Amino acid sequence: MRKDKNFHFFCEKVLTFVIKYKDMIIAFEQQYLRDLYETGKSNDKKHRFQPQVIEKYKERIDTLKKARRIEDLFLIASLNYEVLQGDKKGISSVRVNQKYRIEFTIEKNEMDFFLTVCNIKELSNHYK
Repeated sequence: MRKDKNFHFFCEKVLTFVIKYKDMIIAFEQQYLRDLYETGKSNDKKHRFQPQVIEKYKERIDTLKKARRIEDLFLIASLNYEVLQGDKKGISSVRVNQKYRIEFTIEKNEMDFFLTVCNIKELSNHYK
């Protein structure tokens, strides 16, 4: 095994890169979104959803978490990933089902290699 100081530094940098090139970080903009993901229900009476919608929502959040970068989502056709237009410019979405979608923004931290933060904004009825 090499005892070279430069070799140790190089190995440390490679290990740091591998660790940081990991899953997306998920942030929830509203408490009901976190509650739905963590407990499957919301205490907020305004945000009540059918159990099958909540299960699909949780699956979609898990899919977002597992993505290493936003481009990974393009490859999963069932997500129907899209960047929204008009008054929702700058917001992306993936489908939960035919009626609901998750709206989110993406922040990339170039200083921290490939760290990507997915900020979940809303679980919305696509047709309202």
